[in-house]
Amino acid sequence: MWADEAALDAAARRLDGWESSFTDRADRAKHLAAQVQALTGTARSPDRTIEVTVDPTGLLIDLRLDEQTRQYTAAHTARQILATTHAARTDLLRQLTEATTRVLGADDPTAQAIIESHRQRLAPGQGPPDAHR
Repeated sequence: MWADEAALDAAARRLDGWESSFTDRADRAKHLAAQVQALTGTARSPDRTIEVTVDPTGLLIDLRLDEQTRQYTAAHTARQILATTHAARTDLLRQLTEATTRVLGADDPTAQAIIESHRQRLAPGQGPPDAHR
């Protein structure tokens, strides 16, 4: 079947290399998934009366209102909560980007796809300038 032993050895080395590469990528993916699950994004309003924390998916998991918020209208407080939630999601996206590039590398196409997916979910309208919507 094989013309010579050298060709057989070369093919076996290539297969071993592929297997090692797949194993390494799977290990890095597991490591990244564990890191991402532990992340939260947090932000405070400029006047420090509102603090928001979001989970790894961007959902609100904690909201702290200082007693000073009673001085403002409900509409003002609602706008501040929304703006601070957006800032917390931005913080989360920054952390996700850092973790992904640290584990997979900035030039890795998978890393870029993961980051873009998170960007679209956490910061709609904040994609790269050439992104098609």
